Amino acid sequence: MLAEIFGRPGCSFCVRAQALAEKIQSQRDDFQFHYIDIYQQGISKADMAKKAGKPVETVPQIFLDQVHIGGFTEFNDYVTTHALLPD
Repeated sequence: MLAEIFGRPGCSFCVRAQALAEKIQSQRDDFQFHYIDIYQQGISKADMAKKAGKPVETVPQIFLDQVHIGGFTEFNDYVTTHALLPD
């Protein structure tokens, strides 16, 4: 599974999403993530909306295997629901 986390500097939810992805990656061989700084890469909200297929107002925006999951809360819920971390 590949997670793409689109975020920006100074965003606490971006930091939390990255930390959660790092934790999953450290415990699973089948999980990798890539953090993309939207400012550094010149990615706009319009670009994110096009990729997500709907308007986006906040970061992070997270995709798992190219499927839009949402922000940190949705990512955290997905991790719990799909048992991506061992108990």
